[in-house]
Amino acid sequence: MKAPAKINLSLDVLHKRPDGYHEVKMVMTTIDLADRIELIPRADDAIQIISQNRFVPDDHRNLAYQAAKLLKETFSIKQGVAISITKHIPVAAGLAGGSSDAAATLRGLNKLWNLGLTLDELAELGAQIGSDVSFCVYGGTAIATGRGEKITPIPSPPPCWVVLAKPSIGVSTAEVYRNLKVKEVVHPDVDAMVEAIGRQDYFAICQLVGNVLEEVTLKMHPEVAHIKEQMRRFGADAVLMSGSGPTVFGLVQHDSRMQRIYNGLRGFCEQVFAVRLLGERHSLD
Repeated sequence: MKAPAKINLSLDVLHKRPDGYHEVKMVMTTIDLADRIELIPRADDAIQIISQNRFVPDDHRNLAYQAAKLLKETFSIKQGVAISITKHIPVAAGLAGGSSDAAATLRGLNKLWNLGLTLDELAELGAQIGSDVSFCVYGGTAIATGRGEKITPIPSPPPCWVVLAKPSIGVSTAEVYRNLKVKEVVHPDVDAMVEAIGRQDYFAICQLVGNVLEEVTLKMHPEVAHIKEQMRRFGADAVLMSGSGPTVFGLVQHDSRMQRIYNGLRGFCEQVFAVRLLGERHSLD
C-alpha cells in the first residue's frame, strides 16, 4: 500500500488556541513520493513494526503503531499485526511521512479486519493520532483548518513537477511553533490560492505560495535558505518550504528545467527528489 507525502502550497497560522494548539489554515496536496506499507497478520495479539530505516521508531512512538493500537482498542480487536514500513519519504522533513504511514495503516487495517469504516470515520480517528493524519487518510488536495484535522476537499492543481531537497538536519515542529510570533508574520492569501487552483491557473498558484513557518525555520537553519536560493537560481517557478521544514520544494512545468534543478541540487544536497503532483484522493478499494 502506498503512503504518499504531502506538501503545503499555503500554510497560515491564525492564532494560538486555548488548548495549546495553533489554529491553522492550509492548502495541502499529495505528491508521488511514497512509503510502502505492508500489513501481515500475526498469530498472537501483538503489534510489530518492521523497518530497515534506523530513524523509524519500532515502538509506541511510531504513528503507524499508534494507528493499529487505536483501532484495536476502539473495536476490541483480538488480532495482531506486523506493519512493514519501507521508507522513501525522508524522516522529520515536513512531508508528513509518519502521518501518511499511520493513515495507510488505518485504511489497510479497516480492510484486513473488516471494520467497514468510511474514510470520514477513519479521518476522525486519525485526528486522535496527529494533526496531518486526517488529511493523509483522504489524500488528494484539500483545505485543512482547526489544528489541521478539519478537511475540505478541493480540485487538484494543474499537473507539474515537484523537486524536493532536504538538508541533512531535522527540525522540531514544536520548537518552530514556539518561536513563531503570529502577530508579526505576513499571512499568505489562502483563499486566493484556493481560487487559483479552482481556475487551474498555474502561474497564479506559483505567485501565491506562502508558509508563515518558513521565516522561523530559515532563522534557525541557514542551510534551508541556501537551498531556496539555489532552487530559484536554477529556475524553479515557485519555491517554498513544506510544513515546518526543513524540506524545500520547487514547482516546475518543463522536464528540461526540472532536470537542471535536480542535477544542480544533487551537487550539494544528499536527498533530492523529482516527482509529480498526485492530486487523486484515496478510495477504500
